[in-house]
Parts: sequence; C-alpha cells; structure tokens
Amino acid sequence: MEAKLVTELPTAPGWHFEPKWDGFRALVFRDGSNVEILSKSGKSLARYFPEIVSLIARIAQARFVLDGELILPVGDVLSFDALQARLHPAESRIQKLAHETPAQLMLFDCLADGGDDLLDRPLGERRAALQAFHARHGSPALLLSPCGDLAAARAWLAQTGGALDGVVAKPLEGPYRPGERAMLKVKQHRTADCVVGGFRRAKDGSGVASLLLGLYDDGGRLNHVGFTSGIAVADRPALTAKLEPLIHSPGFTGKAPGGPSRWNNGTQSEWEPLRHDLVVEVLYDQVTGARFRHGTRLLRWRPDKAPVQCTMDQLVYELRPAELATLDR
Repeated sequence: MEAKLVTELPTAPGWHFEPKWDGFRALVFRDGSNVEILSKSGKSLARYFPEIVSLIARIAQARFVLDGELILPVGDVLSFDALQARLHPAESRIQKLAHETPAQLMLFDCLADGGDDLLDRPLGERRAALQAFHARHGSPALLLSPCGDLAAARAWLAQTGGALDGVVAKPLEGPYRPGERAMLKVKQHRTADCVVGGFRRAKDGSGVASLLLGLYDDGGRLNHVGFTSGIAVADRPALTAKLEPLIHSPGFTGKAPGGPSRWNNGTQSEWEPLRHDLVVEVLYDQVTGARFRHGTRLLRWRPDKAPVQCTMDQLVYELRPAELATLDR
C-alpha cells in the first residue's frame, strides 16, 4: 500500500498519523525457516541485509507478515548512503557492512499474525496486532513506529526543525490495499541559501539549463552540494547574460561537479565555473552524503546574503527514532 503526496494533513476525523521514515520500504515474510524481505518493486532485499534476516529468523513465532522501513543509523544521523551501499554484488562486502553498520527495521503494519490474515481488517485492528507483536518480539533493531492524532502529527512537524522526512496519514477504518495509494503523505521541505558556483548550458544552446550549488565547509572550501534547474526557456537568455561575465575558475574549491560516471557513459560532464558572487535560496527535500539527494527548486535570488554566510551547517539530516521519542515525552 502506498501514499499519495498532499500539501496538508487531513483534518477530518478517522485518520491515524505516523512519522515518515527515510529508508527502504520493506515487506517482511516469515514462514517457518523461510525469511524473505521484498522491496516496493517486488525485488528481494534479503541478501543485502543478512542481519535483518537473522533477526527475523530468531523470533519465536513461525509465521507473520510485516510492513515497515529499513533504516540505518550511522553516528548521529540516518544514512541513506549507507543503505544504498548495501546494494553491492560482493557478498563479502555486504557481510562486512552488516557487521560494521547494522540496519534496523521500523515496523508500521502487520498483514498476517500466525494463521490470521489481517489484510481486510481495519487499520485499528492491524495496529493492535502490531503492537502486541512488538511487545513480544521487539528489540533495539526491531522498532515500532510511533503513531498519534492530528495534534501529535503537527507537533512532529513543528518541533523537529525540518529534520523529520514527513508524516503519513492512514484511514483508521481502512483495510490494507496493496498497490493502491490509499494513504496520504505530507513531506517536509527545507530551504538553504547556496552560492552559485557554476552552471551547465542547455544542449540545444538556449543558454543556462541548471545552476550548480555550493556551500562552504569549516575549512572555507566551497563544496558542490547539488543543482537547481527548471529554468524557463524564456528566462535563459537574460540569465545567461548575467552569468557569463562571472565565469572564472575554479568555481568550486572543495568537492566539484562533473567527472566520468556511469550516468554520463564515462565522459566528462561539462560545466562553467563562476566567481563566488551570487546566492540563491532553494527548496530541498533530503540530504545524502553532504549533498542534496534530488534536484532543488529555486525560490529566489539573495542579493542581501553574503556568499561566505552560505555554510554546510544549513543541511538538515534525517531525524533518528530516538530523537522523535524524546519529543513525544
């Protein structure tokens, strides 16, 4: 069952709210000695998370089906990079990472408990079954996602400083509807002021296609952290005329964009470096490995902001479960 993206939480009665976790969605199946973990696309994740397979196999209950999220804390943050690193062809590498940075399973639904198929039961009954299951078998690696009413959901969004990925709303009387967007989700978006350290031109020659964004680290180096595009064709000539006089190497003095990769068939990705004169405010969703995971949306130019004020400490990383539990108290 999936969620439809909306801009506001539903206010009508009959909704159940949970935090949205930034990980790999997973259906977990246990049938005797057989354990399977399936992704949203239906592909098996079991070989990539052997510590979770072992965790599920050790549970003193022979049959169940759970819905949840694989998350992976590294230091003080949840690391999507560390999750992606698990999707590796080498078994030895997977085993090493599973030992060094074990994942956790955050549970938020129970689809079968023993011999009881719960798919057609209302969420209220499924949640009660899930809470009872977790009370019997929960552990530091097998977590139960918090839930609450509308007031709690609003508090999560208001008090987490943008660190929570969002909130999911589920109809309390609704059955589990596989393959349907029967839930709603509100995503948390954050803003950052970034230096424009370079730009890429459109392939058709119509001018600027995207702005390359940078933030200063503690050593005063400007690191490439992402891009913003979606520039209207009609705006490209004027923007190009604004940027071309500012072309000056190196553009980025720390981590730089471009270079051969599997995304550009091993060729260099061309871009123009700029003097560190311009600042833009952008809207972003998630941070992975000290950069924006997806493209950002340009909100406005910031001529009032000094480029040196655009530092890495603006990046908001995903909230850990323990931090949200602290808020609940």
